[in-house]
Amino acid sequence: MDDEIQNFFKVWMIATICLCYCYYISSRIPKAFFRLLSILPVLFIFLTLPFSLHSFHLGGPTTFFLVWLSSFKLILFSFNQPPLSLSPNIFHFISIASLPIKLKQQPTKTNNPKLENPKKPILLPLKVVLLAAIIRAYDYRESMHSYMILILYCCHMYLGIELVLAIAAAPVRTVFGFEIEPQFNEPYLSTSLQDFWGRRWNLMVTSILRPTVYGPVRSVSTGIFGITCAARAAMLATFLVSGLMHELIYYYLSRVSPTWEVTWFFVLHGVCTAVEVAVKKVMIRRGWRLHPVVSGLLTLTFLAVSGNWLFFPQLVRNGVDRKAIREYAILVNFVRSKLPVNLVKSL
Repeated sequence: MDDEIQNFFKVWMIATICLCYCYYISSRIPKAFFRLLSILPVLFIFLTLPFSLHSFHLGGPTTFFLVWLSSFKLILFSFNQPPLSLSPNIFHFISIASLPIKLKQQPTKTNNPKLENPKKPILLPLKVVLLAAIIRAYDYRESMHSYMILILYCCHMYLGIELVLAIAAAPVRTVFGFEIEPQFNEPYLSTSLQDFWGRRWNLMVTSILRPTVYGPVRSVSTGIFGITCAARAAMLATFLVSGLMHELIYYYLSRVSPTWEVTWFFVLHGVCTAVEVAVKKVMIRRGWRLHPVVSGLLTLTFLAVSGNWLFFPQLVRNGVDRKAIREYAILVNFVRSKLPVNLVKSL
């Protein structure tokens, strides 16, 4: 565990040096091709850094932050596009580039900050307790029905990702006072695939795929296919890129050659979301509308069934799920070993 933590700090120290180079050197190079050329070595370094990490809870987030989010933000930066092009100083640049955060464009302030999001102080501790209960429930997994295990996986993935992103964003929120866009928006309340993927699930990915994939593909395709077909092509391209990036993350986690199941998961959802959007337009014109409870249940059921078919098998087959569960116990023991003896006895 000590070696892994040392490697973790080394990885992020190298990443920080690379981002300093981008801020001080690459920013002075004319935008577009030549700036992108100057950033390519950094993108390559970001691709190699996660290989130094072998744990799920350090390697997974590092891969997601550096290989996906940071790399895409730097590509936008090479064309002088936000969010990095708007950074007023090096600390702002590194924070935005390396962490899964998006600053509010027009922050709203109240006299009482607690009123800005009254649900958050209640929901966050509740989600921590729920995640702990799920981890404990895995001890009885051998006697559980497969559907129950699927529910645990879905809840674990959602709670784990949301809490990791919240923890990663907390330091810059506290130190620099950044007002940050929500990273999740209660995805279990989704009433459609479009609602789930576009407005509720992992909004950091949505915010980075929109300018890097969806916007350019739609812009290029409009003159060829027309507005409607261009929007659908852009949507499918966005889901395809998301699938490929998940495939890459799976490779870092398992170090096993891709089987493309997770890519097909996102292609399937891209096709289904495009069909859903078209069907909803027809239904709205005819005055038809499903009750939100019904559409919500259908959405979550489809997500769970397709996830069980294509999203989770690659992780389960390579033991990534069991590795993640074991690491919780290792983490607890590691923390206990670093605490004073008297405090450990009191616990």
